Amino acid sequence: MTAPKENQTTRRRAPGMSPEQRREMIIQTAIPLIAEYGAAVTTAKIARAAGIGEGTIFRVFADKDELLQACVAEALSPEHAIRELDAIDVSQPLPDRLAEAAEALQAHMSRMGAILGSLGHGGGKHPGTVRGAGRHESTTRIRAALAELLEPDKASLRRPPEQIAALLFGLLFTQPRTEDEPDLTPQQLVEVFLHGAFSGGVK
Repeated sequence: MTAPKENQTTRRRAPGMSPEQRREMIIQTAIPLIAEYGAAVTTAKIARAAGIGEGTIFRVFADKDELLQACVAEALSPEHAIRELDAIDVSQPLPDRLAEAAEALQAHMSRMGAILGSLGHGGGKHPGTVRGAGRHESTTRIRAALAELLEPDKASLRRPPEQIAALLFGLLFTQPRTEDEPDLTPQQLVEVFLHGAFSGGVK
């Protein structure tokens, strides 16, 4: 008997993505393109960047508008920011913890601003999950993750961790802009937040 040749062995194909995995991959590819080109970005451009055929997009999205809505929902989702907050080492000094948190949340806000700004901020249809209750839920979850970072220093805080977290969250989202001064870095912002405006502290 002749032994079977190795080159006659049928080559197995790598397992394909599930529809959910492919949908997520397309969204992650599309977000930076939408931030750059806005609603004018074509599905052909997104497909090329993702290394897939354009028709593949329409197997998981009904049309381009549905893809844009999914990207807005992803950009506004707090999941990535919460994962980053949860990964911060709580054994670090409080200023370092909060500086990392501020950096993560500023990146989250920049991503939101880039997508919403490029799409005209409300010019199109937004999925209901990013409105009203959905937005409130996102805020509540981010504040809870911030409060967890404050827990180890609870005894030293003037107010409960939940209230301190809400104050820091509000400062991050409403940091005043001045024409003559650059925005505060996360470290500078946390320093002012923790120690106040006096360079030597309140006397």
